[in-house]
Amino acid sequence: MSRFVEGEDRRQHALLPSMLEDYVGEDNPVRVVDAFVDELDLDALGFELVPAATGRPAYHPAMLLKLYVYGYLNRVQSSRRLEREAQRNVELMWLTGKLVPDHKTIANFRKDHGVAIQAACARFVVLCQEIGLFTRALAAVDGSKFKAVNTRDKNFTPAKLSKRMDQLAERIAGYLRDLDTADRQEDDAAEARSGKLRDKIAVLRAQMQALKAMEARVAAAPDGQVSLTDPDARSMATSGRGSGIVGYNVQSVVEGEHHLVVAHDVIMTGSDRQQLAVMSEQARQAMGVDRLEVVADRGYFSGEEIVACEAIGVTPYVPKPLTSGAKADDRFGKQDFVYIPEQDVYRCPAGALLARRMTTIEEGRTLHRYWHSSCGGCTLKAQCTPGKERRVTRWEHEAAIDAMQRRMDLAPHSMMRLRRSIVEHPFGTLKAWMGATHFLMKRLKNVKTEISLHILAYNLKRVMQILGTRPLLAAIRA
Repeated sequence: MSRFVEGEDRRQHALLPSMLEDYVGEDNPVRVVDAFVDELDLDALGFELVPAATGRPAYHPAMLLKLYVYGYLNRVQSSRRLEREAQRNVELMWLTGKLVPDHKTIANFRKDHGVAIQAACARFVVLCQEIGLFTRALAAVDGSKFKAVNTRDKNFTPAKLSKRMDQLAERIAGYLRDLDTADRQEDDAAEARSGKLRDKIAVLRAQMQALKAMEARVAAAPDGQVSLTDPDARSMATSGRGSGIVGYNVQSVVEGEHHLVVAHDVIMTGSDRQQLAVMSEQARQAMGVDRLEVVADRGYFSGEEIVACEAIGVTPYVPKPLTSGAKADDRFGKQDFVYIPEQDVYRCPAGALLARRMTTIEEGRTLHRYWHSSCGGCTLKAQCTPGKERRVTRWEHEAAIDAMQRRMDLAPHSMMRLRRSIVEHPFGTLKAWMGATHFLMKRLKNVKTEISLHILAYNLKRVMQILGTRPLLAAIRA
């Protein structure tokens, strides 16, 4: 047919067969995957390189690792889909030498070599540091909730159990009322309806007994939660009011120059409050710097974490949550009182000086209390306190928090706007790649392996965009 581009005849013989090498261009990302895995010391990373002496010969861990890295790089995470791709994908044929392991072998490799795979993924961050991509000692940390292989109906907490049991009790009471009404009638239809109602009541009572048994399991659980499908998954609140998911909290630290993920972790608690120091230290070591500036949202604010960051060479930027009850009542908050370190006093809005009166220890924290004894005659007392005098509490390490607040006030640009531009888009990209279900595997150790592969794929794509495929290949082989 004229005026159309025509393909080759399927039955046309070739004088010489084509090589797989001919189908993979010099700039193809699959070459980066091949070179990266070939340069890894798999034995040091923890992969089993000595196959069993008997039985069917095993596949080399390097080949299976290449298969997974390629799969996550191209949003093919399922072991069954990887098996199909290995049969029909020319790039995978080039990468694996036309080997086609079955899906069970592929899945078992990811399950059995989780720690080694995570170490291999972390090695790419080391490579980025060696290349010199981390020239800016700035990073942002954030956490996001990812769905586990566990529906909300298969997760139980005391609040959920109480609500479900109340709903069942209400439904049983309604059916019992309908049964009384049906029993007062004597026709055949009423008798049939009575039988159906009794069956429904029996089912609901069985469900109530199951919930009571689950109530004992929840009470015995260390954190008051039980998940049936994935025992490590936890119910966590999300940003939407009254919403939540059953899943994991993924922590990530993104450096401020090229927005590469330099450190990550998966935890089973929804709160980020205890993660600032540990994640910042992982990022500082991965970036190979002595001092690191880290910015985070107010969900990471903790006095102890801020002090811990200062001790390890990390300068934090975290906004303080506005939780003052006085401000909520339209009265002066603690921020309206100025601390004068030379005199160890607070100056109130009326100009009076509040001296330190006592020291106490609460929950392991040393707290100093300041107040003035003549608040009764102050003209601003109604705006300050409903009590006899206004008392201000100061933590022994609060100077570190004050210094951080001064840094944020003096910063030439909004640190929170900078934080959003650095750390939030990788989470959106990862969730788009992972699809609606997010994780495919169960248990914390397997979920950590999955997120490591996703982050390796994310970093690989970014570095290929920054440097180009051929310069990255040269850097890997150097």
